[in-house]
Amino acid sequence: MTVSGSGVGRDGVYGERPGREAPGGQGARTGRRRGRKGEQLMVPEAEFGSYYGRPVINAPTWAPLDIAGYFFLGGLAGAGSVLAAGAQETGRPVMARAMKVSSMAAISASAAALVHDLGRPERFANMLRVLRPTSPMSVGSWLLSVYGPAAGAAAVLDATGKLPRVGRAATAAAALLGPAVAAYTAVLAADTAVPAWHEAHRELPFVFTGSAAAAASGMALAVSPTAENGPAVAGAVLGTVLESAAVRRMEQRLGMVAEPYREGTGGRLMRAAKGLGVAGAAGAALFGHRSRAAAVVSGAALLAGSACTRFGVFHAGVASAKDPKYTVVPQRERLRAREQERQRAAAAAEPGA
Repeated sequence: MTVSGSGVGRDGVYGERPGREAPGGQGARTGRRRGRKGEQLMVPEAEFGSYYGRPVINAPTWAPLDIAGYFFLGGLAGAGSVLAAGAQETGRPVMARAMKVSSMAAISASAAALVHDLGRPERFANMLRVLRPTSPMSVGSWLLSVYGPAAGAAAVLDATGKLPRVGRAATAAAALLGPAVAAYTAVLAADTAVPAWHEAHRELPFVFTGSAAAAASGMALAVSPTAENGPAVAGAVLGTVLESAAVRRMEQRLGMVAEPYREGTGGRLMRAAKGLGVAGAAGAALFGHRSRAAAVVSGAALLAGSACTRFGVFHAGVASAKDPKYTVVPQRERLRAREQERQRAAAAAEPGA
């Protein structure tokens, strides 16, 4: 009886048909060698894939308007308190008062957005039960709880003219806490597993700080007389430069993970942020001292650009969490780099190396 097909018997392979090599047969002979004895890969290295393309991590369930708005308003408030203190110390009373009121309103709206996303107000209060220095959320909750009353007292006491010494102390306290309020949300985002945020942990605080400075300067330009807006013009230029440089550095360093910052909704918002920021800073520098209308338009552009940055970062993070390649590929690259480093160290430690 004859048996169709091929097989292996005592005399070797029988029924072999040409052109039916298993994957990795001929290819393995030309594959890369690894190890000291020259072993060869028997199958080609697998391409990236995911189980039915499903995400590896859960995408954030935060509402964009609540959380991106919380990012933006917190930055506006924190940087605004710094501008308010500077304006007060340099004899710019209109700007100082306007920025104190702006910061109080912004931090109130920021806290409201956070509580709305949490669903129940008591959840925010629960975060104050324990202070955990290693938790950005815990530190941020306490920071808001201290900064909010200071910013509120500074605005109310300035508007009413009562207790001037207490008002100055509150203004100074809000200004000292302002930079942390402006930047801590970047640390909060980077502390998650979301690839576009976590991988950008080095640059994201500078992006948020520059964006906050641009937003507060834009608000000051919009509400201050031209005779007092010198600090706002300088802040607009410096904030825009810092934000643009940090975003550029972030995109260069992140490589493939930077794609959500260039594509889709996140990419569109980031491009809009860049255009609005540059236009606003240029308008403020060229015409802000001379034209009230130009100062208002430039300030509005800076505010809009800062908002686009925060919403762009938010949407880029969500997009990166939904695509598994942004989670898996960087992990494989890090593992490969560590393995190569281990092999180099082992080779250097060999006698006669």
